[in-house]
Amino acid sequence: MADKAVTIRTRMFMTTRLLSGKQFVIDVLHPGSANDSKAELKEKLRRMYDEKDTNPVFAFKFRTHFGGGKSTGFGEKSRKQMKERKNRAKKIRGVQKTKASDAAKTGKKK
Repeated sequence: MADKAVTIRTRMFMTTRLLSGKQFVIDVLHPGSANDSKAELKEKLRRMYDEKDTNPVFAFKFRTHFGGGKSTGFGEKSRKQMKERKNRAKKIRGVQKTKASDAAKTGKKK
């Protein structure tokens, strides 16, 4: 990990007060090497933002640009906050989970 020259930049940092979350875009520059693992990225982001929590950032949807050397993905404050926000949005919209058996029954009636 120490011998790799990997640069991490965050941009488009947004704070949503209504949903109490933070989101940002993560750019990882890794010239001449393969992608870093998400665990290493999380550790570097934790040190970058001086977080004491062991799992402070939820990183997802990473794509490597053509030709290599650069990857881009998204980050949110934590996976727990993301799940809570999703559940609140579903509750407000009135959407509930449907059971697989219920879906099969409605398909047979048609």
